[in-house]
Amino acid sequence: MPRGDLAGLVAAFGAALHDAGLPVGPDRGERFARAVTLLAPTTTAELHRCARATLTCHPEQFEILDRVFDAVFRGYADDPADFRGDPNATGTSTTTRSGGFSSAGPSSESPSSSQAPAREVEIPVATVGSAAERLASRDFATLTPEELAALQDLMRRLAVATPPRRTRRMRARPLGAAVDLRATLRRARRSGGHPVRLMRREPRLRPRRLVALCDISGSMEPYARAMLQLLYCAAGTSHAEVFTFATRLTRLTKVLARTRPAVALARAGQAAPDWSGGTRIGAALKAFNDGYGRRGMARGAIVLIVSDGWETGDPAQVGVEMARLSRLAHRIVWVNPRTQSPRYRPLVGGMAAAWPYCDAVVSAHSLTALDPLLAALEGHSRRT
Repeated sequence: MPRGDLAGLVAAFGAALHDAGLPVGPDRGERFARAVTLLAPTTTAELHRCARATLTCHPEQFEILDRVFDAVFRGYADDPADFRGDPNATGTSTTTRSGGFSSAGPSSESPSSSQAPAREVEIPVATVGSAAERLASRDFATLTPEELAALQDLMRRLAVATPPRRTRRMRARPLGAAVDLRATLRRARRSGGHPVRLMRREPRLRPRRLVALCDISGSMEPYARAMLQLLYCAAGTSHAEVFTFATRLTRLTKVLARTRPAVALARAGQAAPDWSGGTRIGAALKAFNDGYGRRGMARGAIVLIVSDGWETGDPAQVGVEMARLSRLAHRIVWVNPRTQSPRYRPLVGGMAAAWPYCDAVVSAHSLTALDPLLAALEGHSRRT
């Protein structure tokens, strides 16, 4: 078995199992690949246990898996008990190599070897991650559009959650703080008009609205594309309002709805005429506050701003509009990829003016750096 990419190896193994009659689909193949990546098995025995734990769901399927496992990873069929740890198995194993993977073969038995305990042979197994996993640690600015699209499956596994808020609608709750008078009187009919049991209620909880404003100027274009793809894959545009800005503010919520990510990003570029243009953060924030924020969109919402803080206009306007926005929003999270450097200081005019009004500032420059962003969006308290 030649050494190669783990994704291709798992796909070939899964196809062989499926052809042999074992119902192995992409979900089981993904579990097997993740188990191999996390456990990093060094012997065929460990690899076999990973396969059994992730690719079968009933003992009756073991026989098929063992046979296919022998053919794929052993090169020829020998006694499966030799690597399953069967105490009744006889014989030892020697190591043969075939293109980087090792195969165990039966050895001749002698009087001295028949009494010796079986020896487990160390066999190197390739644990190379999939192409998407290798891209996860790379800066978004270094990824091509095709490589960024390859991260869609990993982004769908992320959970973009916002803290809950109480609504005016109520729901029945046995331990609720408020007494539901109407429900109590209706129930009292069962006991001759006597309110034997008080019915209680409490406000319903709903996730807070997420409002994203993405800087699509030349320096921020790759990061804006990554954030738009994250919002599409992980949150869904039905739970988020999305805007882009460079020299003007453009609402993309409807553009991103009900379509594939690649098509959505293409439409976003067509809908925003200032894509890769200059940056006027203050003017964009003023347009949002005047047109959407004070009308209720930002009230009690989680506002996500994606920008490096470079302002071609008046930085003082950024401070004024950020102050207005902070009085409306529940929480403001600023994504600045430049903050990944430990030497970064908010000295640029726009970033310096906005910094005091941000509840959290994160870099989110790669897929592996998104965890602080997700934690900041889910935070419940404001920074003091």
